[in-house]
Amino acid sequence: MDIAQIQAYGYFALIVFLVLALYGYIYHLYTKKKDVDGIDYESYSDMALKDDLDDTPVSPKSDDKLPHEGVKRN
Repeated sequence: MDIAQIQAYGYFALIVFLVLALYGYIYHLYTKKKDVDGIDYESYSDMALKDDLDDTPVSPKSDDKLPHEGVKRN
């Protein structure tokens, strides 16, 4: 067995390892879609494309959480 054949086997093993790692990473991304806080950040992916004034917001905010006028903020 010469060095060229060893290099060919090594190259093939490296490619197989990288393909398996890529598919493992893709599987990880799709199974763990939400982070620890429960936020699905995939919905934010095309926020830059949908930024007109009449587009619906990515995550709706209610007016109840906003501070009232006259309330001092720290």
